[in-house]
Amino acid sequence: MKRHIGWIAGAAAAVLVAGGAVTYAVAEDDGSGPSTPSADSADAGFARDMAVHHQQAVEMSYIVRDRTKNEEVRRLAYDIAQTQANQRGMLLGWLDLWGLPKVSADPPMTWMGMGDMASGKDGALMPGMATNTELKKLRTLGGKQAEVLYLQLMTDHHKGGIHMAEGCVAKCAVGVEKRLAQGMVDAQQSEIQLMADMLKERGAKARS
Repeated sequence: MKRHIGWIAGAAAAVLVAGGAVTYAVAEDDGSGPSTPSADSADAGFARDMAVHHQQAVEMSYIVRDRTKNEEVRRLAYDIAQTQANQRGMLLGWLDLWGLPKVSADPPMTWMGMGDMASGKDGALMPGMATNTELKKLRTLGGKQAEVLYLQLMTDHHKGGIHMAEGCVAKCAVGVEKRLAQGMVDAQQSEIQLMADMLKERGAKARS
């Protein structure tokens, strides 16, 4: 299991290395799209929404690190928190470079034509996001129970994130952002499989 976690962490790091150097060059890009996206573009919408989505993954990961002593879960949680915090910084940095607001009056996922999917019920602003009630429960559990709920919540979270990232791959115009989105898809699909194995070891399975 340690080998698998290390491989995924390495893959995530490769995505960050590939993207980190382009953070300051993204305004010029590579000629595959407009140099400055508009506020209602898929590029801006994905950057705003995924930054919010990632922030919750970071929050959940730090919660579980305080609720379990299991090294494999703690290592996975740390890897997810670090990767998604760094990617979130890149997405917000691009919005700054483009001179675009980090919030929008439109519902989340409007850029995907799915604004009606984001109900915001109990804090779950986008598909895959945990509710406030689920986060509160995670904070009350410990040991194996915390591990199982975290792995289930993060599996759902990744599935929602992959759906959005695939939307950017299809709709975004800025090449470096499309590549980062594809890297998210690849890494999170691998992590979903890893988490399925970890759940099985604990006599549990994903919720959907």
